[in-house]
Amino acid sequence: MTTLPPPVPRGGRSRSAPRPDAAPDARFDWRRIAYTALVSRALDDIEESTNRNRANVPREHVVLYQFSARGHDVAQAILGSLISHPHDAASAYYRSRPMLLSLGLSLDDAFASPLGRAGGFSDGRDIGVVCNLPNREGPIVLPMSGDVGSQYTPCAGWAQAIRYHTEVLGDRSWNGAIGVVLGGEGSVATNGFWSALTMATTLSLPMLFYIEDNGLGISVRGDMQTPGGDIARNLASFANLLTRDGDGTNPGESASLLAECVDHVRSGKGPALVRLTVPRLCSHSGPDNQRGYRTDAEINADAQRDPLPRLKDFLVPTQLSEDDWTALEKEVARDVHAGLDAARARPNPDPATVARWVYADDSPGSPEAFGGLSREERAALDGTEEQAEAQDVVRFAEAVRRTLRRELDVNKKVLVFGEDVGRKGGVHLVTEGLQKQFGDQRVFDTSLSEEGIIGRSVGMAIAGLMPVAEIQFRKYADPAAEQLNNCGTLRWRTANRFAAPIVVRMPGGFGKDVGDPWHSLSDEVRFAHMYGWQVAIPSNAADAVGLLRSAMRGANPTIFFEHRSLLMTSDGSSRYPGDDYVIPFGTANVVRAGTDITVVSWGALVHRCAAAANAFQGRVELIDLRTIAPWDRTVVLESVRKTGRCLIAHEDNLTAGFGAEIAATVAKDAFWYLDAPVDRVAVEDVPMPYHPILLDAVLPTVELIGARIDAILSA
Repeated sequence: MTTLPPPVPRGGRSRSAPRPDAAPDARFDWRRIAYTALVSRALDDIEESTNRNRANVPREHVVLYQFSARGHDVAQAILGSLISHPHDAASAYYRSRPMLLSLGLSLDDAFASPLGRAGGFSDGRDIGVVCNLPNREGPIVLPMSGDVGSQYTPCAGWAQAIRYHTEVLGDRSWNGAIGVVLGGEGSVATNGFWSALTMATTLSLPMLFYIEDNGLGISVRGDMQTPGGDIARNLASFANLLTRDGDGTNPGESASLLAECVDHVRSGKGPALVRLTVPRLCSHSGPDNQRGYRTDAEINADAQRDPLPRLKDFLVPTQLSEDDWTALEKEVARDVHAGLDAARARPNPDPATVARWVYADDSPGSPEAFGGLSREERAALDGTEEQAEAQDVVRFAEAVRRTLRRELDVNKKVLVFGEDVGRKGGVHLVTEGLQKQFGDQRVFDTSLSEEGIIGRSVGMAIAGLMPVAEIQFRKYADPAAEQLNNCGTLRWRTANRFAAPIVVRMPGGFGKDVGDPWHSLSDEVRFAHMYGWQVAIPSNAADAVGLLRSAMRGANPTIFFEHRSLLMTSDGSSRYPGDDYVIPFGTANVVRAGTDITVVSWGALVHRCAAAANAFQGRVELIDLRTIAPWDRTVVLESVRKTGRCLIAHEDNLTAGFGAEIAATVAKDAFWYLDAPVDRVAVEDVPMPYHPILLDAVLPTVELIGARIDAILSA
């Protein structure tokens, strides 16, 4: 151990630092820090030489995507020493392996993941640097995603969950925990960074932003990402944010600044941001050649700033002797080569299992992922598929409100939030009164960032909560596309190590006598394309209750589509089915039996189909899918095999709408039963217009649906 020297100010900016006579900080095991940094450098040496000349790893074991942490390693090893609380979580990016090593990543996993071998971060499903680290007894590393900046908002969600666990659930074991997010200087230009920064500062979250600035986003200079090239200086005037700026190649200065910021966050004083400048001692990645955009002088200048020799100078001879350092290098070499041998000995991932874990698997003996409600918690909330008797008639919006109220009441891990959800009660007043009843920590408004709403939900779900987020209208989900996709694939790409079951409530579709290209977008097929998501589109109040409750008590992320027409009218009103009513996903409803044609629909168009079927006196069998991911192939095919004809009606675009998937399935699996071609009626590939006359011109009307039914029956 050693007393940390005071950091040297740069650029006139002051820094806090221990007094020269301050006691050593026992959190820093400098031998362990040196071991971690040397291991990280050895891993990079092997992988980089492999990509250059294939010398160290046989060709069949080549790392296809290699990202070095060379130059970033020492400061990260120091940071890892401070991530020590059992409920700490770090949110990483592609140069974060040194930090993972400091938190317990094994050397064989460190090699096996980039090699794509069995086990590791993803069991060969994802790029080796797209990391994660579950640990039920200590700090975890949240699942990384492959897009830049997406690591920030889930970390903010974890930080908010820390406060929720302590203040709402009364679990004092979370006191003092923090969320730490790592990013390069290029990532501070992203929506995710600014959204997380807004959440952290406005809510005073226990969150540390660690920005390691090597001056390059692949080839783009830092001053093209941040005006002036220094995010810490630019944020110095931010209220409720401690900012520090230093040299990441100086071990003493790095330790001092990181310790100060971590202590600030742990003490409940709010978030902090520390920027450390580091050299990039390599190309951006294995395929990249930095000599195409950097001069030899620039490369050599970075090489002179290598933090590893500076670490040795810092420790030898005050903490370690020269012989100690040599012995440490030999220990690292031995351990690294043992790890490489162990990784080489692992089998390739099993192709027979590649489709597993798209959705949760609760079969006996199946392992449980980190995140969401536990199986025991879900079992305690188990509902019934039987509707209660003699209930009052409710409209669609009231049915959703009652369901949210009931789940908030019986499950304290449920949170409901979104833009205007709290005090106003939602733009459709669906959440009206819930904040008054349950308080602003359980039902609350968010900043205007869909990226932040969904990313925050993911972090909360991994922390064991049940977030129910509202995206105000379907179109507004577009800025959150990355987070939605990442959430859906999270279980699969971590091979069930992690999961984030969230519910996203999303109004959309045409309104009462009004439409427009923004608030009336349907486009539900987009979410059917997003792996891992359940997609519910109820047509009535009772189904809304059963599907929403099923989603809130389930283990998979769910898009819950609330049709605007049903929210604005009495269409879809039904008897309230009871406080424990659930509908399993993938079970369609036969709205009416028929003999001669199967009509398949979902959402608000079910009511138009029902009205059209009235003219055909029992000949139409109407099926309401209720969910399109998964969808009930069995019920549809059984019906078509009985009737011999099929019409699919939906509001989404005709081209590549979900009706095309149903039509293809029917044509393949019920072809010999068909007496007429499968037909579809849908919006003809134009945005939803505003004027009622134009709206009627594009939407399938009762008359149009009836005419298509008649034409198919007459064929």
